[in-house]
Amino acid sequence: MKRIAKWVLGTALVLVALLAGVAVALEHWIGTGDFRARVKQRVTVLVGVPVQLGRITVDVWPVPAVAIDAVQVRSKPALTLERIEARPSWPALLHARLEITTLVVRNAVLPEQAITAIAAVLRKKQGPAAQRTAPPASAIGATPLPRRALLEHVTWLPAKGRGSTIDAQLQLDPDGLPANARLEVREGRWQGARATVDRGQAGWNLHADIGGGTVAGKAQLQPGPKGSSIVQAQLETSNVEVSALTAPSRTLTGRIEAHTTLHADVTGGGSMADAMHSQTRFTVRNAVVHGIDLAQAVKTIGMNRGGETALDTLAGQVVTSGRAVALNNLVATSGMLSATGHVALAPDRSLSGRITVDLAAGAAGGAVGVPLSVGGTLDAPSVTLTRGALLGAAIGTMVAPGVGTGAGAKLGDKLGESLRGLFGR
Repeated sequence: MKRIAKWVLGTALVLVALLAGVAVALEHWIGTGDFRARVKQRVTVLVGVPVQLGRITVDVWPVPAVAIDAVQVRSKPALTLERIEARPSWPALLHARLEITTLVVRNAVLPEQAITAIAAVLRKKQGPAAQRTAPPASAIGATPLPRRALLEHVTWLPAKGRGSTIDAQLQLDPDGLPANARLEVREGRWQGARATVDRGQAGWNLHADIGGGTVAGKAQLQPGPKGSSIVQAQLETSNVEVSALTAPSRTLTGRIEAHTTLHADVTGGGSMADAMHSQTRFTVRNAVVHGIDLAQAVKTIGMNRGGETALDTLAGQVVTSGRAVALNNLVATSGMLSATGHVALAPDRSLSGRITVDLAAGAAGGAVGVPLSVGGTLDAPSVTLTRGALLGAAIGTMVAPGVGTGAGAKLGDKLGESLRGLFGR
């Protein structure tokens, strides 16, 4: 019995020594410049953009993995990753198949423009037919995608606006679609936000904690025209600080309740932001519009920048198409004033629109229906009377000083509209 035990122990020690020797030899071979150059060439051909690689190592303990340090994809702008670890499936390797069970990415910077450019190169290499059609689920499942991904301190830089640094994990189902995902924003635009995605029988359940409230709903993946894939979602926003959603802009603060429907073509050529379309009905309670004072704009009959407008409620609809945003059917109320109107936000963050303001009795003579043009930018909004309103206010002041400001502005605006209709301008 002792002899058998010694034989088993000796055999185990020999196997461990052989495995250690193979690991050391493999690590030495992989770490050579020749191997690194070949990997660099293969990856460069694959992504269609020059790639720079640092050290390549093999880790046996605690989990077998291959790691690459200091990865730089030299797109414009560059995409950088401090470390990538790929943990293979050893049973698959024994059957001569490469399957990555877990992919770990640490300290990466991913510019949206770089991702879009690389995706465009890959679609071009696939040919016109591949660009027009989306791969079926079976084809997605057949690709060697990692079943699990861990992202540690990964920074996403959008084409415009402030970036965000996240920690996340993602688990894929056999069909290549997400089974579940967890995400936490460590730094940047939505710092402190947490989100989860879990797959159910009819789609995915979404939940996010942000701005002291929640955003929750369901999403589905539907077939679109010409073989495309469309994401559709219904979301409910409850008691969220609205500036947490619009950060870093704080033009509007208050607690928002909203219902949103959205859809996006996830197989299109552009970014997700450009492909997304949504409609939202919202109400903001205890709202404050920072950067403009509507009451002061009416009282002074001129442009207003700075100050703020406190409102009991602000309600309306938001329609987005790509990066363009339209706020329609706006209704604002407070003890001092009420207002209605519409405002458009262009992709360059410039504002345009029109608001009609009614002041309560005792404020600027109880002005009613004073039209204001909205301008400036999201971070520096401004309002001023329309040209017709300015003319009417001036005439009203000359005819009846102290009385004709609000009424004259309204009359002048109506006169201006009539003249434009008469002369077609």
